[in-house]
Amino acid sequence: MDVDMDRAIELINEKRVADAPIGYFESMPVTKGKGRFGPFIKWNDLYINVPRAYNFDNLQQKDIDELIEKKVTKEANRYIQQWPAEKISIENGRWGPFLRFGKKMLKLGRKKDGEKYTAEEVATLPLDDVKKMIEDQVPGAFTKKAAAKKAASKKTNTKKA
Repeated sequence: MDVDMDRAIELINEKRVADAPIGYFESMPVTKGKGRFGPFIKWNDLYINVPRAYNFDNLQQKDIDELIEKKVTKEANRYIQQWPAEKISIENGRWGPFLRFGKKMLKLGRKKDGEKYTAEEVATLPLDDVKKMIEDQVPGAFTKKAAAKKAASKKTNTKKA
């Protein structure tokens, strides 16, 4: 557990070299690292997994550009509609569009004729209809928490009397 000054300086310099940018994309630095899910590159707060098809130790600038462009395109196609203030979004998923309410992933309901919604149809859904779909799956999702606490405390107070 003892480290002398020379070894400490050597370790700090190794860390600086490891954290140094390996390239630039749109004049922002690209760094690389190894994480729990394998090797990755980081650009503009975006983590991009590096597939085995690429030589991670010798990434070229063209490889970096290709990986970042793929990830940016994928992220751009992720959201169909968003309402950040309500923490609600409709996103493209592997098996079609779905609702995200806070951290919960919910199914889209079906249309009145029983058919599933397409991505084009959910792009035009109004917020009220989306909230109704969420309320069907998560009862009380939009009731005020303070009002619910007061109602709960009133019930417990009446039971004691």
